[in-house]
Amino acid sequence: MTDETKLREQMCLLAKSLFDRGLTGGSTGNISARTADGGLLVSPTGTSFGRLDPARLSHFDASGTLIRGDAPTKEMPLHSAFYDTRKGAGAVVHLHSCHSVAWSMMPDVDPDNFLPPMTPYAIMKLGKVKLLPFFLPGDPAMGAAVRGLAGKRSAVMLANHGPVVAGKDVEAACNAIEELEDTARLAMLMRGFDANMLSAQQVSDLVTQFDVEWDA
Repeated sequence: MTDETKLREQMCLLAKSLFDRGLTGGSTGNISARTADGGLLVSPTGTSFGRLDPARLSHFDASGTLIRGDAPTKEMPLHSAFYDTRKGAGAVVHLHSCHSVAWSMMPDVDPDNFLPPMTPYAIMKLGKVKLLPFFLPGDPAMGAAVRGLAGKRSAVMLANHGPVVAGKDVEAACNAIEELEDTARLAMLMRGFDANMLSAQQVSDLVTQFDVEWDA
């Protein structure tokens, strides 16, 4: 089995896991990963995470030309923006996960630090998450908004739409986006309660101890 074959199967396996647990439904969401030769494998347009075919993933070469497979997701500008601006990005995942979308609709959310400091793991895996405004699905302006961050964020939340996370590989990206959704769910559960959040000092200690990207 070649490395590319393993990557194709891993992408489809992880996507199905996300789908089976209700983290994205229908034909929503998209996933991509770098190949060893600098190309990209991308989930095709209009496909379900629950039924991705490893052989039909869109395959781009290192120059960005589609060389085989089905037509890619319409969110390619979003994926390309992360790869072009974040050194070391090996995979990108985008979901329409319920609780993170719900949290994006709350009027008092901090757009520069979307998730409240509730657990150490969201901070460790995601750093600060940027809330971006609403865009029409497929709008290239989403990619432009990510490029405008100049590679400083590994995760963004598209308002009223869904999260997008880049990771060093496809497993890391999937783990991180699950942490984002779990934290948003906690935030919704605790909304209206006087919950004990992590203190500023505790957040600072996490950032230092685990070498987290945490722009001021």
